[in-house]
Amino acid sequence: MNQPEFEVHPSVLSGETSDIYFLRTRDVLQSEGLNPVATMEVFSSRDGMLCGMREVKALLDKVLPQGSEAWALSEGDHMQRKEVALRITAPYQSFGVYETAIVGILAQCSGWATAAEECVGAAQGIPIISFGARHVHPMISGVMDYAAVVGGCQSCSSVAGASLAGVTPAGTMPHALIIIMGDTAKATLAFDKHMPPEVPRISLVDTFKDEAEESVIVAQALGGKLSGVRLDTPPERGRVTADLVKEVRARLDLAGFKEVKIFVSGGLDPDRIRYFVENGAPVDSFGVGSYISGAKPIDFTADLHEVEGKPIAKRGRIPGITPNPRLKRII
Repeated sequence: MNQPEFEVHPSVLSGETSDIYFLRTRDVLQSEGLNPVATMEVFSSRDGMLCGMREVKALLDKVLPQGSEAWALSEGDHMQRKEVALRITAPYQSFGVYETAIVGILAQCSGWATAAEECVGAAQGIPIISFGARHVHPMISGVMDYAAVVGGCQSCSSVAGASLAGVTPAGTMPHALIIIMGDTAKATLAFDKHMPPEVPRISLVDTFKDEAEESVIVAQALGGKLSGVRLDTPPERGRVTADLVKEVRARLDLAGFKEVKIFVSGGLDPDRIRYFVENGAPVDSFGVGSYISGAKPIDFTADLHEVEGKPIAKRGRIPGITPNPRLKRII
């Protein structure tokens, strides 16, 4: 799938999402007839994975006049604390009001991507799917899932996020389908009947019966068409454990379904993922939700370093351009 361009929401372009003092600054400068060419540098407060630069570029493409310059680290680059990730040189009024949006996009997306990378590292090669869309406002779920894929997730559950990332959305089936139909095998057979062949047949097997028993029942019902089973046992029933995964694997193998994969979800974070890996649980894929979607943003700061070619900065910062040979020109 090709990655579509990010769309800039009208509320961002209008300045409605900006801090009010930037709007007031624009009004003052317009009234005074001041619009100098200024250089603004943006840097992070801690190490992490940079994400959000594609969206920032989409915004800058719309607002910077011809002759402007923007230099940046690439999407997915690892950045160090206080490393300049973005440098803009343009008439100040063209970009000043968007400082809030620029640092906000980078802060949130970089936090999500960094959390995803932590989970991917803990999994040691076992694929991770982002399941965090249900934990954030629907207007940002796609961007969150996109950031998770930048961070190394194989795919994500939201259609919007998968579209932005250029991947196929991934998911199984909800408990609701099984509860409404009253039987896991019946629900999975209906899923198989109505879903296109390219959709993997992965059944959720913790709704009504023992997970190991249900896995074999569903595999037998589908007659070899079952791609996998998902274990999402809630805390009230002891959560998914390494021993449970091992038992499900053994029961499926003994029944002749060695090709059926095991997918684990439910409150996963890097520590929990490492628990499964270190205990040799035969997990084929993990679904991670709130650890990624609820990741703490990586704060970004934007400072002016030149005005009309003259080095300048607030106290505590060094005036003039901050060298960073890793930056590439994006505008």
